[in-house]
Amino acid sequence: MILIDGKATAVAIKEEIAQEVRRIIAGGGKRPHLAAILVGHDGGSETYVANKVKACEECGFESTLIRYEDDVTEKELLDKVQELNEDDTVDGFIVQLPLPKHINEQKIVEAIDYRKDVDGFTPINVGRLAIGLPCFVSATPKGILELLRRYNIPTSGKHCVIIGRSNIVGKPMAQLMLQKIYADSTVTICHSHTENLKDICHSADILIAAIGRPAFVTADMVKPGATVIDVGTTRVPDASRKSGFRLQGDVDFDSVAPLCSHITPVPGGVGPMTISMLMQNTLLAARKNW
Repeated sequence: MILIDGKATAVAIKEEIAQEVRRIIAGGGKRPHLAAILVGHDGGSETYVANKVKACEECGFESTLIRYEDDVTEKELLDKVQELNEDDTVDGFIVQLPLPKHINEQKIVEAIDYRKDVDGFTPINVGRLAIGLPCFVSATPKGILELLRRYNIPTSGKHCVIIGRSNIVGKPMAQLMLQKIYADSTVTICHSHTENLKDICHSADILIAAIGRPAFVTADMVKPGATVIDVGTTRVPDASRKSGFRLQGDVDFDSVAPLCSHITPVPGGVGPMTISMLMQNTLLAARKNW
């Protein structure tokens, strides 16, 4: 069994990006610039955005954080999105989700210029992905594909089973694995209402769990020699930890790991890759050659 080290891989990718930025600057080019809009004071969003700002520093990017209180109006946000769309100094930007309930998230996302949509959430980027055109790919699925590539895990013709059909992970992951230019796999998407779920999962050469249910994938669902990618990160109570909780993936790691050829841990697997892929997308936006 080989443990897929997402943390070390993400560090290596950010260093590769930093080297490229140094080459751009040395050649008289512009430093890539990522902007982020953060609404309110949600703890998870605060931490995630802070990590993005830190990653920008590590990669040599310029970063701008735009903050609003929870009572910001939808019009104010839309006006700011339009301002960033038109700002030639900003290469890419994100609107950190979730947003307050009085704001239509989809309306905000659809207002983002797809050429600056480094999160890969706009319908235009999602549609371009579906038909194999150049696009910004959602960071978590892109990170998973990068892990498969860097660990030399065969994908062409392999059966990839994805548990979960979210717009952020499950659906774009399926498109990536299906596309000939990316992975060239045979793909099955499963979800909470899939019949014979255990049998389908057991047929997978590559099993990607993104359902948000702690320890959902058990040993009897995994074919010996399979690659298992765990996207889940759920806080579960743990009295032995100072914080009172620990992060649990969608996979019952202890029972599943001995069966696998490769497996991602939680934490330290898919999670660290997400921000490094956002940095990679920002570099592509700055080059304007994607």
